[in-house]
Order: sequence, then C-alpha cells, then structure tokens
Amino acid sequence: MMEAEGSAEAMQQEPSSGEFTIVRSKRKRKLPQDESGEPRASKRPDFPPLSGANLMGDKEEMRKIPVPAHRYTPLKENWMKIFTPIVEHLQLQVRFNLKTRNVEIKTCKETKDVGALTKAADFVKAFVLGFQVEDALALLRLDDLFLESFEVTDVKPLKGDHLSRAIGRIAGKGGKTKFTIENVTRTRIVLADSKVHILGSFQNIKMARTAICNLILGSPPSKVYGNIRAVASRAAERF
Repeated sequence: MMEAEGSAEAMQQEPSSGEFTIVRSKRKRKLPQDESGEPRASKRPDFPPLSGANLMGDKEEMRKIPVPAHRYTPLKENWMKIFTPIVEHLQLQVRFNLKTRNVEIKTCKETKDVGALTKAADFVKAFVLGFQVEDALALLRLDDLFLESFEVTDVKPLKGDHLSRAIGRIAGKGGKTKFTIENVTRTRIVLADSKVHILGSFQNIKMARTAICNLILGSPPSKVYGNIRAVASRAAERF
C-alpha cells in the first residue's frame, strides 16, 4: 500500500504538460593519467598512406583469362589494340599462352596503379565475351563501368522454338530492338547463343536488364520501348 501511495504522489508531482525531464548523469569519465597525475590523451595508431609499390611489395600477381575457340581469330586480328593500352598505359605484362589457350596478365616493377591488373583483366574478358575493342577500352578509362552476364533460361525456362523466339525478340529484325535498347540505356549488349552480356554503368545495366527480361517474358517491343524511354527520361531529369 505504501508503494502504491508513493507512486501516486510521484505521478502527481510530474508536470501536467506531458514534457519529459532530462536527467543528466553526474558521473564523469576519468581520463587515463600518467605518473605525474596529469590526464594523458589516448593514443590512436596513425599509419601513413601506402603507395602502390609498397602495397604490392616484390610479389608479382597474375590473372589468366581463358579464350574460347571462336575468339582466337578476332584476338589475333586485334592483338595490337589489346596489347598497347595494357603495356603502355597500365604498365603490365601480357601474353597469349598457346598451350593453355589463356591470356596471361602479370604485374611488374613499373606497375604503379594497384587496380591496374583488375582493369586489364576486365578489359580482356569483355573482348573475349564478344564486345568490340573500342567499347571494352571504356573499362580502362572509366571506373564506374561493369559487366553483367546472364542466360535467357535464368529468366524463364524455355526450350526449343520458344527459346529461339525469345532470343529473336531481344535482337529484333536486323538487330533493331537490341540497338534501340543500347542507345536508350547507353549500354552495349552482346547476344551469344542463349547468353546475354551487358556492359555499362550500374543504373544503365539495370534498365537494359529490365527491358531484356520483359522481352523474354513476352512483352511486345513497342511497350518495352515506351517503358525504357520513360525510365531513361526520369533518370536524365534526376541527374
């Protein structure tokens, strides 16, 4: 009963306006002190930034990109266009291993950029997937470009003529639909059998992928054109 009366009195003493009272802690944090008794500031580790050469050290890194048989001839014809930017601009070593059929890229003492090896590997991989050298070169010049690959059967399990018709809807008559999606979304698209490869920025890849998925699922091209144009115009207004 006493507790109930005490709680009732406490409720009566509270302000009727419904405001909360701020309770301040009286306990103060004690700083660490040295031998003389004066407070000592806590030390945090302060590391100087490392350069690319110090970060890699003496260890050489290598990447291997397998080349399928149908890309041997294009690789041979465009070898100098691939070789020149990798060696002269990224300061890397590159060769084509005839035994393993791989393009091998390796760092050396002249390599300064830490991310050069990854950029070169993405550049060669884009060419191997079927992109033009000029389009793949954008991966070396820009940092916000990505590659995305998926299969038509990942979107919808199609077989036989149904799969062929879905691929035909993506390409369009004379490649018209594919070119339209590329121009509106500012991407590059490669159709290799039932695989789709998209090169572009994250937002643009998302728009192109949505359009391609709608075509696979059976939407008419005219409706897909309208949707991607509306999305592209909204994105342009935003930026």
